[in-house]
Amino acid sequence: MPVAIGQVGHVMFGVVDSLMVGSLGKDPLAAASLVNGIVILILILGLGMSLAATPLIGIAKGKKNNDECGIILRQSLIVNGVFSILLSLLLFFASYFLELLNQPYEVTLMADSYMRIISASIIPFMIFQTYRQFVEGLSFTKPAMYITLAANLINVLGNWIFIHGNLGMPALGLDGAGYSTFLTRGFMAVLMMYFVMNSPRFKEYDPTLKFRSINWEMIHKIIKLGFPIGVAFFFEVGAFSASAVIIGWLGSAQLAAHQIAISIASISFMFIVGIATASTIRVSTKMGEEKFIEMKRAGLSAFALASIFMAFSAILFILLKDFLPTLFISDNEVIPIASSLIVIGALFQISDGIQAVGLGVLRGLTDVKVPMLITFTAYWVIGLPAGGYFAFIMKMGAVGVWIGLLIGLSVAALVLTIRFSIKSNRIKNEH
Repeated sequence: MPVAIGQVGHVMFGVVDSLMVGSLGKDPLAAASLVNGIVILILILGLGMSLAATPLIGIAKGKKNNDECGIILRQSLIVNGVFSILLSLLLFFASYFLELLNQPYEVTLMADSYMRIISASIIPFMIFQTYRQFVEGLSFTKPAMYITLAANLINVLGNWIFIHGNLGMPALGLDGAGYSTFLTRGFMAVLMMYFVMNSPRFKEYDPTLKFRSINWEMIHKIIKLGFPIGVAFFFEVGAFSASAVIIGWLGSAQLAAHQIAISIASISFMFIVGIATASTIRVSTKMGEEKFIEMKRAGLSAFALASIFMAFSAILFILLKDFLPTLFISDNEVIPIASSLIVIGALFQISDGIQAVGLGVLRGLTDVKVPMLITFTAYWVIGLPAGGYFAFIMKMGAVGVWIGLLIGLSVAALVLTIRFSIKSNRIKNEH
C-alpha cells in the first residue's frame, strides 16, 4: 500500500497540473497532453534503468549480502546520473522539432517552451528514483510515499504561484506548471538523499557517497538488466504517447478529451504499479533466499490483487463517466468524447493491471529480455495498427484508438501471465 499510494502521488502531479492548466482553456490542456506524452516516453527509459536496482538489492538482501546493497546503490547513482543528463539533453533539443508532429499551431506554440523547462527536471527525478529503489529493494516502502505526498503540496503551491501569478510573481500560464514541476522534483531528490544518508536503519548498508571505486562489473549488470526494462516501458508508454499524437490529428477537442481520460485511468494504474513493485521486491527476495514455492506464491498473489482492484476501478469508471470529465473542463465539445474514452478505459482495466504485474514479477526473476519483446509485439505490432484501423478506416475517431489499446493490453496480459508460470516452474525445478 505505501508503494501504491506513492505511485498515485506521482500521478497526482499530472492530474493536478491538468486540473490547474485546464482552467486556462482547451489549447493549454492539449499542449500539456502533447508534452507530457513525449516527456513520459523519454523519462520511462530512465525509470526502467533505475528499477534495475530493486531486484538486484532484493536478491542481495535475501542472501544477506549487505555490503553488495551499498555497492549497487552507488553504482546505480553513476549509471542513473549519466543517463539522466543524456535524456534531459535529448528532450531539450527535441522541443525544437514539435511542429513535425503536425499538431494544431496554437498547441505547438505553447508546448515548446514548456517542454524545455520540463526537460531539466529529469535529473533530480532520477536522483530521487535511485535512492527510492534502494530503500524499496530493502522493503522500506514508506519513506518515498511520505516524500511524494509532501511534494504534491509543493506542486500545488508552485502551480498557484507560477501559473496564475500570485505572491508577486508574473502569470506564466503553462510554463508556470513546468517551473513548479522542476522545483518539486528538486525538493524530492534532496529530501530522499538526506533521509537515506542519515537514517540509522540504513547504516549497515553504507549508503554514503564514499565510492571505493567504479565497479564496472556491477555497472554492466545494472545496464544489462535496466535497459531492457526501460525499453519494455518505452514500448508500452510509447504506444500511449503515439496514441496522443494520432488523436491530435483529429483536433484539439479529441486530444484534450484523451488527456482527461488518460489522467483518470492513470490513477488506478498507479495502484497497480505499486502492487507490481511490491511483487518485484517479494519475488526477488524469495529467490535470493531460495524459497521458490513462496516466490511463485508472491507472484500469483500479485496477479489476484491486481485483478480484484481493477475490477472495482472499472465499475467506478462506468458509473462516473459523465461526471469525471467535468472536474477538468467545462467545454461541451470535449466532455462527451472524454466520457466515451473513460468507458473504454474501464474495459481495459483488468488487462492493464495483469500486464503491469506480469512485468513486475518477471522483473523479480531478472527476466527482462523476453518481456521486452512481448510488449513490443502486443502494442506496436497488434495494438496501434488495430487502433489506426478503427480510428480512420472505421471512422471511430479517438474511441477507435482506445479500442486498439484495449486489444494490445489484453494480448500482453495473457502472454506475460503464461511466461511467469513457465519461468517460475523452471527455476523451482532447477533447484
